[in-house]
Amino acid sequence: MSRYTIAELEKLTGIRAGTIRIWERRYRIIKPHRTDTNRRWYDDEDLVRIINIAILHRHDVKISKIATMTGEEIAEQVALLTTETGDSDTQLDTLVVAMTSLNERYVNDILVRSIITRGFEVTFEQIVFPFLRRVGVMWQTGSVDIGSEHFITNIFRKRLIVATDSLPQSEDPARKRVLLFLPEREMHELGLLYFGFVIKKAGHDILYLGQTTPFNALTDAVERWNPDILVTGSLTGLPFERPEDFLGRLSSVFTTRKILVAGALAEVAARRKFTNIFAVTSRSDLKLHL
Repeated sequence: MSRYTIAELEKLTGIRAGTIRIWERRYRIIKPHRTDTNRRWYDDEDLVRIINIAILHRHDVKISKIATMTGEEIAEQVALLTTETGDSDTQLDTLVVAMTSLNERYVNDILVRSIITRGFEVTFEQIVFPFLRRVGVMWQTGSVDIGSEHFITNIFRKRLIVATDSLPQSEDPARKRVLLFLPEREMHELGLLYFGFVIKKAGHDILYLGQTTPFNALTDAVERWNPDILVTGSLTGLPFERPEDFLGRLSSVFTTRKILVAGALAEVAARRKFTNIFAVTSRSDLKLHL
């Protein structure tokens, strides 16, 4: 069971701490636990309850009305709303609930509804990646455990792999060869998998090397497969002391290739201006370089 402070609840739910306190005092809608020094703390059930209350309140259900409802009635109303609405804030909130309860069916239902209404790419850009940024906040506050994070990340990962594998191979003679890899010690691959999907959907061939690729393995793959473009990136904590040295090595070793870099590496590339390295920060950026 996780323990949350009221400040952490504010970050996770978007509900101001002052509002949560008002709900507690005026409506008795939630009852915090107390430490020995009388400081509030909340558990997973409290987090889910506040998220559900926020969803109902966002859909014009008055707090005074919610205060009269049982926990089961609140959950039922939220379940009904989430099957009927395409509101991204509601879907982000319900993903937090699904992750906390390790409910794979709930996660997949949210994804399928969003893909039907928005399309695959927009779902990842407006729902999945914003949700993962919220999970990042949860990591920083220590309010998500590694099991929950792995559980939901692997659902997204499987969706991307299946979607990419289902795309037909292009027969366009002008198609390009694009090799995708992550530097050594970089494990966060959802963004790279997503770029692989976008590239293949655009009609190009991809070779996906994935996580923590040693430099000698990269050079060997480039020599054997002869790609036109290399794509890489790093999420936040760069896995090297001087990222500009890594980019410089890429630029000098693969002088005849276009190299696209995303994430924290894109910031470095934008500052250093390597001749064959280009920063990519979005799907449209990526397509411009294909």
